[in-house]
Amino acid sequence: MTTPNRPIRVGVQIQPQHADYATIRRAASEAEDLGVDIAFNWDHFYPLYGEPDGKHYECWTMLGAWAESTSRVEIGALVTCNSYRNPELLADMARTVDNISDGRLILGIGSGWFERDYTEYGYEFGTAGGRLNDLGEALPRIEARLGKLNPQPVRKIPVLIGGGGEKKTLRLVAKHADIWHGFGDPETVERKVRILDQHCADVGRDPAEIERSVSVESEPSALGPQLLEHGVSLFTVGVTGPDYDFSLLRQWVEWRDKTNG
Repeated sequence: MTTPNRPIRVGVQIQPQHADYATIRRAASEAEDLGVDIAFNWDHFYPLYGEPDGKHYECWTMLGAWAESTSRVEIGALVTCNSYRNPELLADMARTVDNISDGRLILGIGSGWFERDYTEYGYEFGTAGGRLNDLGEALPRIEARLGKLNPQPVRKIPVLIGGGGEKKTLRLVAKHADIWHGFGDPETVERKVRILDQHCADVGRDPAEIERSVSVESEPSALGPQLLEHGVSLFTVGVTGPDYDFSLLRQWVEWRDKTNG
């Protein structure tokens, strides 16, 4: 599996559910102080687990606030739902947050899946295949709009595509993404990475250009080395409200620092 010698990075997904915003803001600042590389939220309108109608906040409004309340950590959504915003508008939002943050935005995006978001907010849910087709059409539009905006983004905004669909999603990753984010055990990740490498070969892209990212839910001692063997270098721990427990995140930061040397 062809990957560059990337440094290990650790992210945190601060899930914007079941907590007051003041607590979420403190969690983002604490994560930055802890030394994480990226602070993510997610793009939903309702909690994904726990009380279905519990406290919840909108994704991109929050990212704009994080751009001001943090100073070093990269920020982004894991991931933005392509269905909820016009691609040109999303590009403008991303450019704006990137400028507010002095070039720290990662544009995470996916095709969407949480049906309640769609039905409650009046979006057409359609089919998984249709939503992936829409994402495929949106990505070039986002890229084109980013090239037209004045002022420009501070940097070329890294694009992260989340999902593991082997025929469509991973091909979109090969064509458009700087980072691929997936889920699953090391065996699943190994298979996805091999398929992604083949898609890269098919579209004429060096797979080493794409950083591999995985969500992790257990300690790094065994899981980390296995995923490293499959080219994963970005490891993201999810935490939820009302109290954001960083104990597992601290283990991953310590492992990162020890392994990177």
